[in-house]
Amino acid sequence: MTSTEKQPSALHGRRHRIAVMGAGAVGCYYGGLLARAGHEVVLIGRPAHVEAVRTHGLRIETAAFDEFIAMEAATDASAVDGADLVLFCVKSTDTESAAAEMLPYLDAKALVLTLQNGVDNDIRLRSVLREEVAAAVVYVATAMAGPGHVRHHGRGELVIAPSSHSAQWASLFAAAGIPTQISHNVRGALWAKLVLNCAYNAMSAITALPYGQLVRQPGITDCLADVVAECLAVAQADGIEIPGDVAEAVRAIATTMPGQLSSTAQDLARGKPSEIDHLNGYIVRRAEVLDVPVPANRLLTSLVKALESKIAVAG
Repeated sequence: MTSTEKQPSALHGRRHRIAVMGAGAVGCYYGGLLARAGHEVVLIGRPAHVEAVRTHGLRIETAAFDEFIAMEAATDASAVDGADLVLFCVKSTDTESAAAEMLPYLDAKALVLTLQNGVDNDIRLRSVLREEVAAAVVYVATAMAGPGHVRHHGRGELVIAPSSHSAQWASLFAAAGIPTQISHNVRGALWAKLVLNCAYNAMSAITALPYGQLVRQPGITDCLADVVAECLAVAQADGIEIPGDVAEAVRAIATTMPGQLSSTAQDLARGKPSEIDHLNGYIVRRAEVLDVPVPANRLLTSLVKALESKIAVAG
């Protein structure tokens, strides 16, 4: 089912209140597009970012437009109050704590849509929240170019799990310029995205190279293939059905997002902890349970963790 399917709904044609919990590059991009389409959006993020948005609006820079978009911004989770939809975009390391912060303020009818790296954030959210939670797979290349300024490098589509009024939410996203598909195999789609992240994120972080330059380095494509093969072996042992041609998708990333530095590379560049434990580290943990050898993923996890430690000491 795609976003082009129309069904009558109270959601359709109405201005909605949408909260973005964790207004980094991904949250700002999607929240900004929804605000640009006329919805009431509040970004919940760090003080410097919030102040910039309050003062000037959110600047979204894409190949098609470069605009300042007026919207609300807040530093406190209480800003989710009254939202029909919450785009949950915090780092995977902060899932439970951020959910607990939102819990007292969420509307009982709100949908919480996870736009995060990793494959189990929706499950972890349901252990904290009573509201409806749905997983989404995000395919977008974005980066924060400064406080209140998000830069889009490519793509932007979503794959979302079925939920209450999911067809109508997908239609709303599409009307805001966000291509959206509803899938009954979001778990497999999350794994497909996980494999892409495992292939590129750590190596981009270790080398500080964007994807296009990374794949031109000697031996890197063979290393990518090794990482992917290990991930697929773990998925098979775990009974996960991954849709599409994963190997082709991995090759295509360097073409569709050539200038993109991975989120792991961006985290390390800012001196922040990365999500490596929920990417290659997740593969390592599942592999231990399933007795699957994953030396390439184990090495990448260890190297990124070592870089994090080095940055922490230097800081």
